[in-house]
Amino acid sequence: MTIGLLKEPGHETRVSLLAEAVATLTKKGIKILVENGAGDKAFCSNMDYEQAGAVIKEKKEVLQASDIILSIHYPLQSVMSDIQSKILIGVYQPLYNAGLMQQWANQGITTFSLDMLPRTTRAQAMDVLSSQANIAGYKAAVMAAQLYPRYFPMFMTAAGTIKPAKVLILGAGVAGLQAIATARRMGAVVEVFDTRPAVKEEVVSLGAKFIEVEGAADASKAGGYAVEQSQEFMQRQKARIAESIAKADIVVTTAQIPGKKAPVLVTEDMISAMRKGSVIIDIAAATGGNTPVTKNNETIAYHGVTIVGNSNLPATMPSDASRMYGKNVLNFLQLIINKEAELNLNWDDDLVKGSCVTHGGEITNERVKTLVGVKSDGFGEV
Repeated sequence: MTIGLLKEPGHETRVSLLAEAVATLTKKGIKILVENGAGDKAFCSNMDYEQAGAVIKEKKEVLQASDIILSIHYPLQSVMSDIQSKILIGVYQPLYNAGLMQQWANQGITTFSLDMLPRTTRAQAMDVLSSQANIAGYKAAVMAAQLYPRYFPMFMTAAGTIKPAKVLILGAGVAGLQAIATARRMGAVVEVFDTRPAVKEEVVSLGAKFIEVEGAADASKAGGYAVEQSQEFMQRQKARIAESIAKADIVVTTAQIPGKKAPVLVTEDMISAMRKGSVIIDIAAATGGNTPVTKNNETIAYHGVTIVGNSNLPATMPSDASRMYGKNVLNFLQLIINKEAELNLNWDDDLVKGSCVTHGGEITNERVKTLVGVKSDGFGEV
């Protein structure tokens, strides 16, 4: 069994495995090929990988000689011809890239997209969305504090009293909860909105106030993901959010719905009502953003409010982000590689089946099939 570790595209600083994770695999008799310079931006050198038992190769050699290829983002189209009939593991957002998934299926590629894992208790150890969202929430609060032109905590000095910053967080998932905890540690007053009443207890336990809006759609069967809401609820939601935003200094938005455009929760009128110098950190920027003026990978000023569109905040902490992601990958590999270091794809395992998008020349995920108009025929044999 040979696993290849690719260098990510130029905008990405993370890597699928650090040297410590590579050492765990090589001790099990698995050969690891690492693309030259793959870990440089995550502060993991070629020498570190070699000391862990890996072999450094150029990209083409890694692609051709590996059985399993690890790449957080999908590889460039120019090298895909070298990935015929391979196994590809990463975070490929197949619900937004259905056409690409069809191409990969046509090439005989078996694709495991870890963002499609069922969000169950058993999957927590390999839940890359949660591990990376934790970092995103932390960095959102830290970045907001850096950009905000006033103090976060309350200060009582001889020169007068400084009031604490008021932070509004939209979405109490993993990123939102970490943003709450970080903002509270920095001394801010925090309010939180989420469509799921079940998260109220967690929000309150972190020292924040939970904003309730009646009539939210039941998300208990959505596997931990957000669901679409009715128009009536959306109107009540926007009215309640508008009240809180008018008083907020910092807004962190995290709301996303898998396979759909991010809901607009913060309107232009709401932004205009905020105090000049206020900051919005929009983590949902890659899927359209939670404001109508968000620009992905850009920081803009709008009516005196700084709006940061950044869906890849984990890349600002590449070392720890790569370490956590790599641990998730190691846990997933245990599902598909047996103790004899041989491939063992068990389609009866809901985690293996749930995260697989292409296999045997076809798209195997029902939702992705629907997006490309292909009817499911089930899973083939390995």
